[in-house]
Amino acid sequence: MRWFWVALGLVAGCLSAPVAGAEDNIEGLYRTFDQEFQKLTRENDIPGSAYAIIDGDHVLAVKTFGLQEKGGKDPVVRTTVFRLASVSKTFAADLAGVLMAEKKFSLDDPLLRYVPDLKFKDPGFAKQLQVRHILSHSAGLMPNAYDLMVEDGWTMDKIVPRFQQLKPMCKPGECYGYQNVLFSLIGPVIEQTTGADYGALVEERFFRPLGMKTASVGYEGFMQSADKAMPHILTRRGLIEGKPSPNYYTVAPAAGVNASIDDMSQWLIAQMGHRPEVLPAPVLSMVTTKQVQTRRELYKRQWKRHLTDAYYGLGWRLYEFPEGELVMHAGAVSGYRSLVSYSRDKDIGLVILMNADTRVIDELAAGFWTDALSGLPEVTAASR
Repeated sequence: MRWFWVALGLVAGCLSAPVAGAEDNIEGLYRTFDQEFQKLTRENDIPGSAYAIIDGDHVLAVKTFGLQEKGGKDPVVRTTVFRLASVSKTFAADLAGVLMAEKKFSLDDPLLRYVPDLKFKDPGFAKQLQVRHILSHSAGLMPNAYDLMVEDGWTMDKIVPRFQQLKPMCKPGECYGYQNVLFSLIGPVIEQTTGADYGALVEERFFRPLGMKTASVGYEGFMQSADKAMPHILTRRGLIEGKPSPNYYTVAPAAGVNASIDDMSQWLIAQMGHRPEVLPAPVLSMVTTKQVQTRRELYKRQWKRHLTDAYYGLGWRLYEFPEGELVMHAGAVSGYRSLVSYSRDKDIGLVILMNADTRVIDELAAGFWTDALSGLPEVTAASR
């Protein structure tokens, strides 16, 4: 951690001021981001949001805005729980990585060993699928296969047989196609090799040791949260409050985790390598190793002018900027947006949570990382 931030005090609910003697570019980075965050969330009428900035093994700054529900009285606070949507994939992949380090299973294991009923139009295709292909979205299928059925409330036991109607786009490992249903099959792999429930393992291996006190897996866990942000759906009349839906909780490894900004701060610190007893360095290296190129990411409106290339690892995206690499994942489910990101070279991280359908989250993150990667010095191992 940079020495000049050690004395930085954290003030709940507001952005901390840098200590005297801090470098101008760092002070300017955080001041600019906070101003832009307030401006864009206000202009886009975002009901509630929160962000945290991580510096090494410390929470540098945390701030919460707005209300848990539009027109309500309860403010978003540091323990307010949001749905994480696809950021949940980072938990699933990291858990898989930890278990693989314990020799429970391997990236090269055939998926049919754990899901023997999985079939496709090409009889030989299923035999080629390995665990690595579902964690990296490189199975070779059309993107988002059967997500509409998930949104309609179908259960996994009804969806999986439908895969026999699909024709592959390419051989496993050769092309990228983002999946929720197929990714969530890491659940049966984990449960069969450990004899434990997936959600219980996430809590045992991550939530409890990292002090993620309000985090949970599943719809019931979210609804039982005493302090939760309600979803807001974008309509022609603007953002209106909706009801939390159980959809996508049926694919829990892909989209089933709930957490607060305090929880996600601890999760990000662990991702950045500062909790090796929970997430050892070899596991972090495994999940952030490039598996497949994702060139479609280069055309996303908020990111395209910033990126030179993009890849997917195992449950994590890898964005290439001219100045360095960003490890990140975003999540979107009806009424919620989330984003977790960090730079290994700069030892800086950013997490954002919102209870609204909005693209503002990408705009804020892209701007932050363009400034951070170009303006902050690299942190050497000796200075961490």
